[in-house]
Amino acid sequence: METQKQAVRIQTSLLNAAEKKALIWIAERLPRRVTSDMMTFTGFLGAVIICLGCVLSNYSINWLWLSVFGLAVNWFGDSLDGTIARVRNQQRPRYGFFLDHNVDCINEALMFTGFGLSPLMNLEIALMVLAAYLMLSVYVYINSHLKGEFKLTYAKMGPTELRIIIALAGLLFIYVPAIRDYALTTTVLGHEITFKILDYIAIVILVVLLVAYLVSLFKDARYFAALEPLRKDKDK
Repeated sequence: METQKQAVRIQTSLLNAAEKKALIWIAERLPRRVTSDMMTFTGFLGAVIICLGCVLSNYSINWLWLSVFGLAVNWFGDSLDGTIARVRNQQRPRYGFFLDHNVDCINEALMFTGFGLSPLMNLEIALMVLAAYLMLSVYVYINSHLKGEFKLTYAKMGPTELRIIIALAGLLFIYVPAIRDYALTTTVLGHEITFKILDYIAIVILVVLLVAYLVSLFKDARYFAALEPLRKDKDK
């Protein structure tokens, strides 16, 4: 069978160096019965916990603690599935790429839907952020095939940094009533919308994701156009 060449992982986030050392240290000490597939499932379980905590926060804001815990579980599973394979030299490029990134998309759908179903964010805004995240993900997957590059970081921010921001926002909502209770009702395109603090954070993230996507899209479109210039028709 033809060997599948792995794309080069481009990870330049703020916490990357320290996180990589920590993950390798953990992976080297996990029991051999703990497999990459188990970690992928653990990451999925974390996403379910996040969604559940957000939905239950409609009844008590303290349920957001469950979502914070879910973020830690999601990080643990999502970050270690590939690390375990690399540390043990058990990489399965085709299977790993297929399973990991399909599950990632499911995880993101669960998490952002959960945020939108909480009392802290509009569902419409949460789904717009999800759409932008998936657009950027598709771009990354395409480039991993065409350029052999798998870019995980934009503006020094990666999945781990995003999880930390979300966890800190959750804790602020639990312990700072002024932030939790803030609401501004306005009319947008004829529709009355109430914005919470988390909506503003989500809009900033949405803009960052869209700018990163569009800048990268046009940059690489020029790159591929230069690689394959349009041929002039030959005179018959």
